[in-house]
Amino acid sequence: MPEFKYEINKQVAVLSEKGDYTTEVNVITYGEHGKPKLDIRKWNRAEDRMQKGITLSKEEAAELFEALKSFDFEQLG
Repeated sequence: MPEFKYEINKQVAVLSEKGDYTTEVNVITYGEHGKPKLDIRKWNRAEDRMQKGITLSKEEAAELFEALKSFDFEQLG
């Protein structure tokens, strides 16, 4: 099985921290020839391991940004 490769190109934000875990927004390139993606996921920095998350293309990230501009965050309590 080929080695899983990724490179964090830029750390955009740390959204939360709990123990050894952080929820981060990063720009990541997966594989040797991949395009940079916006990546939102939990990380265990003590073990340098990623958890489940979501990866968005440039177009998907732009759509999410536009949608959040008009989102009523009060709905979240």
